[in-house]
This record gives sequence, C-alpha cells and structure tokens, in this order.
Amino acid sequence: MVLVADAVSKLIVVAQLVQGDRPIDVIPSVLDLQLTRNPGAAFGFAAGATVIFTVVAAGVVVFIVRAARKLGSVGWAWALGLLLGGALGNLGDRMFRAPGPLRGHVVDWIHLHHWPVFNIADSGVVIGGLLAVLLSMRGIHLDGTRAAAASKTETE
Repeated sequence: MVLVADAVSKLIVVAQLVQGDRPIDVIPSVLDLQLTRNPGAAFGFAAGATVIFTVVAAGVVVFIVRAARKLGSVGWAWALGLLLGGALGNLGDRMFRAPGPLRGHVVDWIHLHHWPVFNIADSGVVIGGLLAVLLSMRGIHLDGTRAAAASKTETE
C-alpha cells in the first residue's frame, strides 16, 4: 500500500507541480505542497552520497524480505511492510529518476511548516521504524513470541 500510494502520488506531483513555484497551501501556516528533488538522505543530508543510500536501501529490502519468512506477528508484519514499502518507494526514485541509476533524486512534496519536505515513502519508513521500536521494547519477536516467555522456557 505504501509503495503504490507513494508511486501514484509522485506521478501526480511531478505532473502538476514545478520545483521552485509557489507552494500550494492546504492548511495555511501548517501544511503546503511543494515539489523538491532530494539528492541526499533525510533533510537533504549528505547529498553527495546518493549511491551509498541506494546500496543501503537495497540491503534493507533484502533484509526485510529474508526476515519476512520468520514472521508470526501481525505487528511485525505491519512494521516490516511499512519499512519495505517506504524503502522501495525511495529506492525506485534512486534507480529511475534523474540524474541516473543509483544517483536519482527522491521526489519530496509534503511540507509541514517548521519541518523539511518529505513524501509518503518517508512516512512509511518513520512509522514502520517507530512500530518496530515499540514491538522491540515490548519484547515481541518476529515470530510472535515474547522475550519474557522465551527466557522463561530457556531457564526451565
């Protein structure tokens, strides 16, 4: 769902908005839409390392696909699904957008005032990451078992 929503939204944004044009206010002083192309990581950080981000994103995708075989938890399925959709959304930009493969710029377009411009894939990564942290803090493993139950079984 994240990947499809991200791809469709980017197609619409690229067709309808021009980078550098005046933003479209959705909620004045809170939210606007503006096209930016990000060569770096979050917030435009490390713009010269686009190839590295592409390789890391591909590694994350491989890790998630391999980890999915162990899934027994609905929470982890959501977390990894959100992370996978977000990683694939931005990886697609890195692979297929200008200036070229492995160096493509990510299309960002959602701007909450006092926060850098982002996209749906970024939201999937952040929400999936937060969910993964919460599941880990609660001791829930990928297979659905709890850390306390696993420890208790080992000591018996």
